[in-house]
Amino acid sequence: MTQQSAPPPTGIGAATLTLAGIAAAFGVAACCALPILLASAGIGAAWLGGIAITTAPYRTLLLALGALCLLAGAALLLRQQIAATRCGPGGTCTPRWVRVLTLVGLLIGAALLWGGWRYV
Repeated sequence: MTQQSAPPPTGIGAATLTLAGIAAAFGVAACCALPILLASAGIGAAWLGGIAITTAPYRTLLLALGALCLLAGAALLLRQQIAATRCGPGGTCTPRWVRVLTLVGLLIGAALLWGGWRYV
């Protein structure tokens, strides 16, 4: 009696890089872009002051790191999309919902990164 091992989880690399890119972009956008966005939506943004003060000295590093992580996450997502087109019905591919959530995360991260770069 042999036990079948579960297939390795797929999509973790792209999701991890996307989350890292979002975190870096959030730090960059915390000083100016996020308070403007939240205030225009009627949400208080005073809590971002501490994050903005902490991340301000590392703005250039966070911009570069965020862009690098988001680009690498996009490259891995593209690779997953190509593999999903070749994957048969019994194959182990990254589930569609994981790919869609990763794409949404990449778009949010890119918007935060652009806002942090533009509004400072």
